[in-house]
Amino acid sequence: MNDRIYIRGADNLRKPERVNRLEVERVVDLCLNGNNFKSILDIGIGSGLFGEAFSKKGIKVSGIDLNSEMIEAAKEYLPDGDLVIAQAEDIPFPDKSFDASFFGLVLHEVSDYKKALSEAFRVSGSFTFILEWQYKAGEFGPPLEHRLKPAFIEELAMSSGYREIRMIELDILVLYILFK
Repeated sequence: MNDRIYIRGADNLRKPERVNRLEVERVVDLCLNGNNFKSILDIGIGSGLFGEAFSKKGIKVSGIDLNSEMIEAAKEYLPDGDLVIAQAEDIPFPDKSFDASFFGLVLHEVSDYKKALSEAFRVSGSFTFILEWQYKAGEFGPPLEHRLKPAFIEELAMSSGYREIRMIELDILVLYILFK
């Protein structure tokens, strides 16, 4: 069994208290911030929580996830989405297929950070957004040793071809905006 596949069920990802903690609407608004995106790839889409929020803003959402159960759950909220089982390190879409890509609390879970971010760079036209846990022990989220340091994400982004990174601290998360 692949230990990167989330097995606690899609319902856990949509509990109201979790949704509030993740500041879903705020994150989506910060990503869109004046950009006229028409399409986005949600990498590690899970139950489609962020994908659904992007979709409600009129954006065509595609998504990948390793877990077939998550893909099925996401289809419930994104019936028109192009949702496929795939890993972040091998995205099954052509170059520049999307205006942007989005990692929602998943980059820390991938096997090969550089390959995953390089793939996001390849399929994105302008931006990649990375939502991750702050690098400090917290009441919620993974243990500190599974979290990514901001300097590591910056270095990774630059080595993957991005030209600029903006970091926005939220209550318990950090949103990284990567510019091509």
